[in-house]
Amino acid sequence: MILEVNDFMNISHFIKIFTQMTFTRQLVRQPVFVLIAMVLFQGCKVNYSFTGASIPPEIKTINIKYFPNNASLVAPSLSQKLTDELSDRFTSQTDLTLVNRGGDLILEGYIKDYKTSPVAIQGNDQAALNRLTITIFVKYTDTFDDSKSFETTFSKYADYSSSQNLTAVQDGLIDSIVEMLVTDVFNKAVINW
Repeated sequence: MILEVNDFMNISHFIKIFTQMTFTRQLVRQPVFVLIAMVLFQGCKVNYSFTGASIPPEIKTINIKYFPNNASLVAPSLSQKLTDELSDRFTSQTDLTLVNRGGDLILEGYIKDYKTSPVAIQGNDQAALNRLTITIFVKYTDTFDDSKSFETTFSKYADYSSSQNLTAVQDGLIDSIVEMLVTDVFNKAVINW
């Protein structure tokens, strides 16, 4: 059987021709096919992660700096909680190693605002719900590709009944809001949404 150059343009046709070869060529077929496949796909590379993170293989480390609370109203554990949750997310859902200095990726920022406000005002000018809002400023630096670096503000909130005192529900609300903020920062940084 004579093969022409045009026959190799169609991979399925190429495979069909290979499988139609006589049994005497079977010993040669598999190694040749593997060699051709290796040459064809040598330049192909796919990065896949179950979390959706797409981090180039040359990026190995991340430096997540402490997020101080610069808001006028301060929740004592918020800064540490936010910093810890960001560190946990990036190290558990990527292959990145957390470092204290330098880093291929650098994540820094601060808590910009922490406030409570009334929502769902009733007819008697009383709020049925209050809203706790946390706003953070984030600077993300990709030392390999500056086009992926960003500086932005993220804001999330959770509502609670106006019959409840903020101090009674604050820890649960902070947990919920921090989880949402961390998800947004992670997505913007390494999932390229």
